[in-house]
Amino acid sequence: MRVAEFVAALAIALFSVYLMWKSGEGPSWDPNATRFANIGINVNNEGPGSGFWPFWLSLAMLVSSVVIMVNAALRRTPQSRSEERYLDARGKRMFVLVGGGLLLFLALIETVGFYGAMPVFLFAYIRYLGRHPWWLALLIALVVPIFCFFFFDIAMRIVLPKRLLEPLFIPLYEIFL
Repeated sequence: MRVAEFVAALAIALFSVYLMWKSGEGPSWDPNATRFANIGINVNNEGPGSGFWPFWLSLAMLVSSVVIMVNAALRRTPQSRSEERYLDARGKRMFVLVGGGLLLFLALIETVGFYGAMPVFLFAYIRYLGRHPWWLALLIALVVPIFCFFFFDIAMRIVLPKRLLEPLFIPLYEIFL
């Protein structure tokens, strides 16, 4: 368990450093963008750039990861003192089911788009992995994508991929935009 805790914290720390680096890059189409202007440094009184929150949240994630690694190395937490296996048979099964479900979700996004893949994933996850009633799984699988469509595509104007389902959304865009 101790090794798994340390390795996971190390992986998250490395990912945090990558995110901090990427959030500091200026837009590639802006030749005048200076490195790290997006995180609130040298923004010429224009306020923080688009990378401000990603940078500082990634820094907090990095600090947290370092604290976890120190605690694991010094055996301060119950997990770091545990000699148990990291994944038992049930844990491995859940890892494969959830990981496989996410991979299938990503594959479905490429074919039927985000709003076609989301209800399938939510229904399967809530009904079969969560073992909740049919009506609840169906309700959430239908309501969440509708909410996401109106929030992202209509309110925020962030268009998510629709792929094969694109023709179904054209009338909604004509009504709401």
